[in-house]
Amino acid sequence: MTALTGIRTSYDGLEDLVRAGALGPDPGTLRVAVAFTTRQAVRHDGRGTGYRNEVLSLRLAEAVGSCAVEPGALPDSAVEECVGADVARLLEHPLLPVRVAALDAYLMHVLPHTQANGARPVPLPAGSSLEKSWARAQAVVGLLDLPPGATVLVVGVVNSLLEALRSRGLRYIPCDLKGGATEWDEPVVADALAAAGRCDALLVSGMTLGNGTFEPLRRHALAHGKQLVMFAQTGSAVLPRFLGQGVSAVCAEPYPFFWLDGGPGVLHRYDGSCPGGGR
Repeated sequence: MTALTGIRTSYDGLEDLVRAGALGPDPGTLRVAVAFTTRQAVRHDGRGTGYRNEVLSLRLAEAVGSCAVEPGALPDSAVEECVGADVARLLEHPLLPVRVAALDAYLMHVLPHTQANGARPVPLPAGSSLEKSWARAQAVVGLLDLPPGATVLVVGVVNSLLEALRSRGLRYIPCDLKGGATEWDEPVVADALAAAGRCDALLVSGMTLGNGTFEPLRRHALAHGKQLVMFAQTGSAVLPRFLGQGVSAVCAEPYPFFWLDGGPGVLHRYDGSCPGGGR
């Protein structure tokens, strides 16, 4: 099965399908061999501000599932608890990021990023961290089908994405739970759902899976017929399952992420026009 054909479901509903073995093997029979965190701090050349990333990743056979967390929020014990545990058990873990990473690993294992499953590979060239960030931004923003002057809600502020939107004549409202301001002193709103009504489309980080804010945004896009494009390091194998169910396109980037290496890489874009991608 390559997608949720004919099934309308929520994130919780997708978890239930996996628990029931409806999308692949019984998750109780699959164990996580390796669990690890990746911590990063960055300030690109020419930028006035920097940021930090922390990601929990779980290895299941050949697949790696990931969920970003706020730096310092994940207890060290979480990694130990994941090693050797079966996926069914981890889907019941009290920490949401563990559950998301486990679901991502399972779906990466049974529905990898292949053309048969709806993915279109996009080469990411070698380069500096800023060059690779800009190339990724172009791949992400290219999934929006909007006229110049339209307004995009950007949930998860990434400077390269904002620059790419401006280069296409698009307006935006930046949003992040921490609030603050962008590199260009633009105010960052903290309540995404409150701002969504003022926007023509939504461009949203997969991190919303890990903090529980994805579902309200998906339901908003579905109810109002708006484009919802996801850029996903978190839940890269999870979010394509919602194509046609509020999500219009996904730029999936499984581990290892572009910021870990200066060499060439690959992104996987889903827009519903490839077999398996729009069901």
